[in-house]
Amino acid sequence: MILVTNDDGITAPGIRTLVDVMLPIGDVVVVAPDSPQSAKGHAITVDSTLYVEQIEVPGETHLEYTCSGTPADCVKLAVREILDRRPDICVSGINHGSNSSINVIYSGTMSAAIEAGIEGIPAVGFSLLNYKWSAKFDACKTFVKTITENVLQHGLQEGVVLNVNIPDIPEADIKGIKVCRQARANWVEEFDKRKNPQGRDYYWLTGKFVNLDGGEDTDEWALEHNYVSVVPVQFDMTAHRFIKNLNNWNL
Repeated sequence: MILVTNDDGITAPGIRTLVDVMLPIGDVVVVAPDSPQSAKGHAITVDSTLYVEQIEVPGETHLEYTCSGTPADCVKLAVREILDRRPDICVSGINHGSNSSINVIYSGTMSAAIEAGIEGIPAVGFSLLNYKWSAKFDACKTFVKTITENVLQHGLQEGVVLNVNIPDIPEADIKGIKVCRQARANWVEEFDKRKNPQGRDYYWLTGKFVNLDGGEDTDEWALEHNYVSVVPVQFDMTAHRFIKNLNNWNL
């Protein structure tokens, strides 16, 4: 069984493409947000109700459900309430926009995959470097299929999920798939201060993405050079290399 989810909502073109790729591979069940949930990170719903509704997909026999919650909520509900058995894999996306480098921290797409990984389910988050709703996902299909089938064949190490980003260029121009590390990069952010018609101040977040990493083994380098980047992501956030230093403090 293949669990399909995303953060752009169940009607997004990216998830429709992902479903199309998964259907020939195995039994598909979709559990996705009923509205866009981009940049929600690993948020979960604890202070309001959650709703799930099964929807009909004309001409299809697989099951689809919408959820009123976040991407992480979708995976939790799928595993605990909706599915009759554990999925063999969870695929999330295809996201409209990059989730490379530091973006993985904010990504609802990757948080859904990480939530599946926490449950012990092999998981992959897929993203296309195009933020537009009208983005074309045809160039993604071959790479999504190849990576998914390899995960099903080989499995993933416990505590690891894959973060896959695909350049927004024709498939013929993509040089291949490159296994990478996450680049050291960040957003230099500003808040645009404005006033609403009632005179109340409000803020609009803006920013510029800055790559601080000159390495040729990073996801940013791979994407700039027309490769699909694959980064193994661990959700154990312990800085293991700093434990020895910390133990030398006077605590």
